[in-house]
Amino acid sequence: MRHDAPVPAVQELNGRELARYARRVGDRWPLRRAIVGGARVDDARHVLPQRERGPEYVVVLVSEGFDGVPWLERVHQATSLWDASEMGARAELHCYTPVEFERKRAKLKTVRWADERGIDLLS
Repeated sequence: MRHDAPVPAVQELNGRELARYARRVGDRWPLRRAIVGGARVDDARHVLPQRERGPEYVVVLVSEGFDGVPWLERVHQATSLWDASEMGARAELHCYTPVEFERKRAKLKTVRWADERGIDLLS
C-alpha cells in the first residue's frame, strides 16, 4: 500500500466486495495494479473535506492485457463488473497498459491521487 493510514479503513469500504471486484477483473485481464481511490476512500481515511467532492470511487486498473483493446471497450467491460449497489456508488474507471499508466499518472491529477493515496486491491 502507498499510504500511511491503517488498512481497517478498507472494512468501512466493503473490502470484501472490492476484493471480489479485483478477482472478477483479474479473471479477464492479468492485473499488474488495481487501485481504488476517490471521495469514499478519503472519507474512510478521515481526510479533511474537499472544496469539491469529486468522484465517489476512482478505480485504476493496469494490465498488459489491455494492449490492443480499445480504451472505451476496456472501460466498458471493467465498469460492467463493478457492483454499484453493493458499493453504494458508481466508479470512475481508468484502464491502462503499464506505459499508458505512467503517462496518465503524470498528466491526470485523479490518477496520481489514486496511486498515491488509494488502496492497492492486489496486496
